[in-house]
Amino acid sequence: MLHRTRAGRFIDRLNAAVLLVVAGSMVFPFFYIFAVSFSSLEDVIRNDLLLWPETWVTDAYRYILGSEPFIRSFFVTVLVTVLGTLVNLAFTATMAYGLSRPIYGRRILLFLVVFTLLFSAGLIPTYMVVKATGLLDSIWSLILPVAISPFNLIVMRQFFLRIPEELHEAAILDGANHLQIFWRIILPLSKPALAAFSLFYAVGHWNNYFSAILYVNDPAKWPLQVVLRQIVIVNEPKAALQGGQQMIHNPPPPETVQMAAILLTTLPILFIYPFLQKYFVKGVMLGSVKE
Repeated sequence: MLHRTRAGRFIDRLNAAVLLVVAGSMVFPFFYIFAVSFSSLEDVIRNDLLLWPETWVTDAYRYILGSEPFIRSFFVTVLVTVLGTLVNLAFTATMAYGLSRPIYGRRILLFLVVFTLLFSAGLIPTYMVVKATGLLDSIWSLILPVAISPFNLIVMRQFFLRIPEELHEAAILDGANHLQIFWRIILPLSKPALAAFSLFYAVGHWNNYFSAILYVNDPAKWPLQVVLRQIVIVNEPKAALQGGQQMIHNPPPPETVQMAAILLTTLPILFIYPFLQKYFVKGVMLGSVKE
């Protein structure tokens, strides 16, 4: 018994050490980005691996926050994230509730949902559909084509199936219709699942840039991730942030601008995560087990 206890303590310490190494490897990039974004050009040139700025400089943040294209793209991203998440929840919850009820053709509809989970139409047919529906160069092209996630729909349907049938029967006896049951009974009981999936959808909209590259040609409607791509990957911070305005004679170093842009783009969605983290296991796992 004593031998097993010592072995167990050794395993616990080993797990803790491994987890600390993994956590440090994940936190270090954020710390490096933070340090470079507040550093001067001399610090960036002198240090290959900058861990702490010798001279604290906020020129990169003033340069970015004073950029009209960046601020405009930030509000576009917030609009797409909020509006898209609401559309996702509305479509996913209503269809999941319908598929959880004994309606005619439920098996066929569920088969079609699973089919789209395994097979997709492809890039060119999707683009043709978006173009034929007149969604090109519109923020709706970033929302409606991904209105429902098949995986989230299936999990939410399983969540609704776990709600006792007696609640539906009691509500029907009281004279409630399906819309009233869904709005007054099902949704209040589904707050953990809705909170978890809202974060899933919100993170997807916030990080999405490929759809905007395909469907949005107007730079005034570009989301934040497209501007970030121009700054970091294409390496054109001046063109992306000034957007045809008068050029600034002494802009901050491109390296600090890139790091500051990454940090400003990541922080908003990072701050939302802790408030909804507690709903993850409860919201998702309740619909993932079939009895």
